[in-house]
Amino acid sequence: MSDKVPMTLNGKRLLEEELRQLLSVERPTVVKAIEVARANGDLSENADYSAAKERQSFIEGRIMEINAKIAAAQVIDPKTIKSEKVVFGAQVKLLDVDKDEKVEYAIVGVDEADAKSGKISITSPIARALIGKSVGDEVVVNAPKGKYSFEILEISYG
Repeated sequence: MSDKVPMTLNGKRLLEEELRQLLSVERPTVVKAIEVARANGDLSENADYSAAKERQSFIEGRIMEINAKIAAAQVIDPKTIKSEKVVFGAQVKLLDVDKDEKVEYAIVGVDEADAKSGKISITSPIARALIGKSVGDEVVVNAPKGKYSFEILEISYG
């Protein structure tokens, strides 16, 4: 992971909050659970011990994953962006040409994406098609479910 990965300030904050939770709550809780399970005797047939060890493995893996993501992050504050074109961090209002409906997307980092709330990953087909485009441009998106046409109505940052 030598390449920097774009992430908004909010995305970094969410990862840091999850990391704090894992380090200060989850990790100590699972260590206690392992201690209690060990006290119950034979570990070879101890389901509580096995479950706690499995949970510990998951927590430690997630801690390493979050640390790696934060280390590789190129944190971008959308409020500081001044661009007439769509770039990472943009809020884009679109007209779905086929359905004649307006939609709005924020282009965010991979971990921040949540399509239901209008946050799409920089790696998504829609975001890739929008990057570099301006207001008034028509964009054709080649998505897994087919082709979609959008007209860019508005671009904003922050």
